[in-house]
Amino acid sequence: MPKKTKSAAPIPSVGADGEQPIQKATNQSIADNLSKNNPLEQNLEEMFRQMRQMNDPAYLHTISMRELYENVYQSKPAVIDGLLYAGTYLLAGAPKVGKSFFVAQLAYHVSTGLPLWNYVVHKGTVLYLALEDDYQRLQKRLYRMFDTADTENLRLAIFAKQLGAGLDEQLQKFVREHPDTKLIIIDTLQKVREASGDKYSYANDYEVITRLKQFADHNNICLLLVHHTRKQQADDKFDMISGTNGLLGAADGAFLLYKEKRTDNTAILDISGRDQQDQRFYLTKDMDRLVWQLERTETELWKPPPDPVLEKVAALVTRDMSWSGTATELVTELGLDLKPNTLTMRLNVNAGRLFNEYNIKYENSRSHSGRKITLTLVSSQA
Repeated sequence: MPKKTKSAAPIPSVGADGEQPIQKATNQSIADNLSKNNPLEQNLEEMFRQMRQMNDPAYLHTISMRELYENVYQSKPAVIDGLLYAGTYLLAGAPKVGKSFFVAQLAYHVSTGLPLWNYVVHKGTVLYLALEDDYQRLQKRLYRMFDTADTENLRLAIFAKQLGAGLDEQLQKFVREHPDTKLIIIDTLQKVREASGDKYSYANDYEVITRLKQFADHNNICLLLVHHTRKQQADDKFDMISGTNGLLGAADGAFLLYKEKRTDNTAILDISGRDQQDQRFYLTKDMDRLVWQLERTETELWKPPPDPVLEKVAALVTRDMSWSGTATELVTELGLDLKPNTLTMRLNVNAGRLFNEYNIKYENSRSHSGRKITLTLVSSQA
């Protein structure tokens, strides 16, 4: 019989809003990959063989497609569902087009958890480096936009060090002191770039974004970099981003804010990303509050069709709060016409969807007694 465990209340979250990252299920060492039934001599021989491989300068580590499916990879948490996720993004636009008002709006909504244009926002601490402003201008801008509805979760700074000259340490220290940080905005990227002879080369642009991306990925947060566009028009609007293609090539995505006429109070926001659907928003600025309102979108967000297997898993875990056992036991419990290894691979690939759509944390771990699946219902309001 499968081993079922029930809990009296949802498992508390480690984050500010229950958006826990789904951890990779197996932290496998070389020894973990060896069968427990092998004699000790065979295990040691295999360990030494793999160690020799990794020390070979010509060694190239590869995994098979099957091994790929056997792993559970971390799902990037959403900051704003359908719009902004953990990773590194550019926000580009011409000077005075309204970029700073837009990022202030993003910062406020994430720091308060209030929906943005009916999109779900996941609350957390926000650091806004307004490096082209002073505190007086920030005060007037935020007061006009949000009146006296203030928040402690929005932290503001008008000075910061440059990359390679202390910024890395400043950002890391901030995240340590505010572990619920969801979003860091740098306005503008140019203010933190270190001076170098090949400052505008593809290699330098790519290296700058890669360095910032490593920080964002390591801390599982969103880093939004405000940047400018150049005057020259292009068939692909994203080619108007100032600098080389190295900036966009290294980033996880980009927002492009532009107007047909500078005097218009309307603008277009194009969004493109590695792991999200391209979108176009038509915006209108509320001239009283100076916030951007969404008038319409060009396309509806694509949603994956219902998966009957995931729905059965969700029904089981929602009823019992948690479930633990082997893949064979889970197949029997759900009454599925699937091979156990097929179910395991299917759940491995859809671990992020289980968490995001059903608030179910999925783990697939290996022990001496074999592989075990653990499914846990987590609180969506923690």
